[in-house]
Amino acid sequence: MPLPPDFNESTFRAFLDAKFGAAGDYRLERIAGGQSNPTYFLTFGGRRMVLRKQPNGPLLKGAHAIDREYRVLAALHPAGVPVPRPVLYHETPEILGTPFYLMERVEGRVFSDGALPEVPASERHALWMGLADSLGRLHRVRPDAVGLADYGRPGNYFERQLSRWSRQWQESTSGPIPELDQLGAWLAANLPPDDGAVSLAHGDYRMGNVIFHPTEPRVVAILDWELSTLGHPLADLGFCAMAWHSSPDEYGGILGLDLEALGLPTEAEFLARYAAANPSAARPLPFHKAFALFRFAVIFVGIADRARQGNASGADAAKVAPLARRFAIRGLEVIAGHHPGP
Repeated sequence: MPLPPDFNESTFRAFLDAKFGAAGDYRLERIAGGQSNPTYFLTFGGRRMVLRKQPNGPLLKGAHAIDREYRVLAALHPAGVPVPRPVLYHETPEILGTPFYLMERVEGRVFSDGALPEVPASERHALWMGLADSLGRLHRVRPDAVGLADYGRPGNYFERQLSRWSRQWQESTSGPIPELDQLGAWLAANLPPDDGAVSLAHGDYRMGNVIFHPTEPRVVAILDWELSTLGHPLADLGFCAMAWHSSPDEYGGILGLDLEALGLPTEAEFLARYAAANPSAARPLPFHKAFALFRFAVIFVGIADRARQGNASGADAAKVAPLARRFAIRGLEVIAGHHPGP
């Protein structure tokens, strides 16, 4: 994938020479895909790193805040949360046209499909348990203890989030989706009282956003912190539990599969493992799972809107657009306690 036109590699190499000492080995490779910040593999002076930068051109206010990404890595790495080690942050645009940061490149395995077809069935249950363990470890960290007390607004998280995503749906140019209206109305009428729980919320915690150890069923790096903020731990947990409430053709879920035959855990097993890793957390209600599905449905609405305008950044934007209604229906199924078979 070609580099942006204002990405001056000679200037970048001079910057690296000044920071790390002159080196003969240099390689920069763009990682394709995603709707997020441009990401590159960088090899320099025996170091294997990852470069993250903002996209070139005008940005929406608050979007692509890579300074926040770097800040959370710098806070969590010393606390023992599995994140890549931060290397440096450069806030001015004269080198690459935008701010950027470098972090260590973590070697391991990434799985995009919740059914984990790449590994033997005997290993799949343990990988899902490892995903629960790392989420529990993240949520045990007290934001004020690692310098993140001001990383977001504490309290009333679901009330604020529901208002935000409902407003985004109301302002969408998409056609009507009655199921999404119904789901949003139910959530507003069943908002649980704020219990005061505050943690660092990743915002997109799922199987595809972590790196597992090359041979062991443990997470060695949690990736993609672009949506992170102070929030409620059950927001991340409900989001991760969507795998049991969406089918394989709905963003790689496992609903409808023969879990036992495939070596996959039940949702109850996953939630129990998280509870063991974070004993102080409350148990999720249907609200938390339904909210996660509502939020994801509205995200798909946004992708569809951008696709119609011709400026969606993901090549598959038009393909995922129908998922908005399907995820709204899944949310209504959670509310009704209905679990379709294969």
